[in-house]
Amino acid sequence: MKKEYLECGKITTAHGIRGALRVQSLCDSAAVLAGLTTVYLREKSGAYTPCRVLAASPSGDMALLTLEGYSDRDAALALRGRMLYAKREDIPVPEGGALIADMLDLPVLDAESGRLYGHLTDVQPSPASDLYEIRTPSGKTVLLPAVPAFLDRIDIEAGIYIRPIPGFFDEEEREDDHAL
Repeated sequence: MKKEYLECGKITTAHGIRGALRVQSLCDSAAVLAGLTTVYLREKSGAYTPCRVLAASPSGDMALLTLEGYSDRDAALALRGRMLYAKREDIPVPEGGALIADMLDLPVLDAESGRLYGHLTDVQPSPASDLYEIRTPSGKTVLLPAVPAFLDRIDIEAGIYIRPIPGFFDEEEREDDHAL
């Protein structure tokens, strides 16, 4: 089941004296986070409280947000460490793209043979490209750069199809051979 609310940022601290927040973006960019008009705080009860964004601007990998109802530094500091959420439909997804939340736990398959390499457990941002963390059937973790040379296609219903070069999963094959 797809989640209606997705993590979009983590409040790190207050910015200035008028209640602005410094928020670490969990979106593709801080500009995506700064483009949201409403964000949500999750309450202990599990309910999501909407907060209208009054002002927003990207600042590197952070976003500066001013939320309705938080007009001074003390109110902003009380939110430090809290996660912000966005409604799924408010997050822009480029043509042919997918949300990381929807990709987690998908099987990672060979684009030609259909061989199961494992399941996607995390996506780690890095300067050159995202790294897909794949947990193999034997429990090992393999990091695969999410670049066109390796990534064939993503099918949210079926899996992530890759074309790895020799060496990424060869150890798995040798261990499987010895187990027989």
